[in-house]
Amino acid sequence: MNDIIRQELKRSAEAITGIDPEQIRAAADAMIASLKAGGQVIFMGNGGSSADAQHISAELSGRYMMERPAMAGVCLSNIAPVTAIGNDYSYDMVFKRQIEAICRKGDAVVGLSTSGKSKNVILAMEAAKERGATTISFTGPGGTMKDIADVAVTINTTETPRIQEGYFVACHTICGIIEREMYGKKAVFLDRDNTIAPDVPYCSDPEDFSVFEYAPEQIARLNDAGYLVIVVTNQSGIGRGYLDEETLAKIHEKMKAQVAEGGGRIDDIFHCPHMPEDGCGCRKPETGMGVAAVRKHGINTSASYMVGDAEKDMEFGRAIGCRTVRVDGGFTLKDAVDQILGS
Repeated sequence: MNDIIRQELKRSAEAITGIDPEQIRAAADAMIASLKAGGQVIFMGNGGSSADAQHISAELSGRYMMERPAMAGVCLSNIAPVTAIGNDYSYDMVFKRQIEAICRKGDAVVGLSTSGKSKNVILAMEAAKERGATTISFTGPGGTMKDIADVAVTINTTETPRIQEGYFVACHTICGIIEREMYGKKAVFLDRDNTIAPDVPYCSDPEDFSVFEYAPEQIARLNDAGYLVIVVTNQSGIGRGYLDEETLAKIHEKMKAQVAEGGGRIDDIFHCPHMPEDGCGCRKPETGMGVAAVRKHGINTSASYMVGDAEKDMEFGRAIGCRTVRVDGGFTLKDAVDQILGS
């Protein structure tokens, strides 16, 4: 029995990880564009997809992960209009009639259908397009809905439960993107060595560590401009045995204290203790530290920056969606902050 369970979980995971991230990004962009313009995101579906439509619309009107203002998420699956329209007209009209009532130019209209053939959803999406709304579909590989939608998210499996699981995860991912880009915080991610402080290879003694003289003032400028300042640093010296976590914590306490003495504030520090050959997901240019920071602090990476001295820092920044600024011997953190703040 456990083997059957494992196979179910494996098929679900394969369907989810097979979703095209570009499709998710395009769907999120369409919803964000509508919300920023004062529009609404309207969801609809039948059966399990109806429940999903209700759930995802509530993530917008309530909240997903962040405490923030309510957003206009609307679901067309309320029992009274569905049964009334179905009784007075036909079930094919239950969503189209509501679209005719509430949909406006610039809204985003989302249809969920595992088959991609739900006639009532297709008719409503066609009516929404006539009103100047952007239409978004979440389907499997079959049916015509994905072909008529302005933006299509396709779950490439023929198993109905896997399709539904796939687009539910995709919708949750989109809710996170919407929250961060509508109401998320902006941040500057800073490499530590050769950016904030001189590089002391595998530094294992707090006495040997000190920030650049100009670093506290520059970090304070970022604080004053409303940026979180988050340090992301590879520290393979831990994995190599040159220092332990306790020693690194003392070094970082000294770094924060020196920055604070100069009027600045480091909001958080993330480090990777692994060696390159460990194949971890957190050592830059891998994105583990950035993903953890984004989740913890609700960061809008499209409004954020990565500053570091190495190409791996630039790759890291680009991978999480930040703009990047590279420092070197002749272009310091001060110059980077000038560039970020437009000074």
